[in-house]
Amino acid sequence: MAAIHITDIEAAINHWRRRAPSPDGVRLAPELNALGEVYALMVYGRVNEIKEDGLPPEALAAWQAWYDTTPDTPCIAICSTSQGDDLCKGCGRTFDEVQFWPAFSPAQKRSVWRRITLEHSAWRFNRYAERAAEGVSAPGAPAEPAR
Repeated sequence: MAAIHITDIEAAINHWRRRAPSPDGVRLAPELNALGEVYALMVYGRVNEIKEDGLPPEALAAWQAWYDTTPDTPCIAICSTSQGDDLCKGCGRTFDEVQFWPAFSPAQKRSVWRRITLEHSAWRFNRYAERAAEGVSAPGAPAEPAR
């Protein structure tokens, strides 16, 4: 079973803070309560990862809802593994990661995302960063008109 890194718990908390802000500055959405408890226990225990099956069902559901808003694959359609490379120059995944990606669990996918982001050597982070800019307008694109 794959592990979920504390930075993903933080990202999910921030997602839910934007999506369901506290109405009075005191009460939290149920998703935030569930994720906050997990986060606090991780910080208190000084652990960076928690097993996917170690999350309480409410926290796992909240994390999964955040995960569903993230890009599924780091692919930028420049796959050097199809040319025989063991590590894709475009996305940074290994041949096996590319091949078995559809069968990976969300936590396994996030683990690969974390590794390639920390390595920051794939073309998606430099040479072809514009291809990887999910949901971001291209440089030089006309700006939204002021309202």
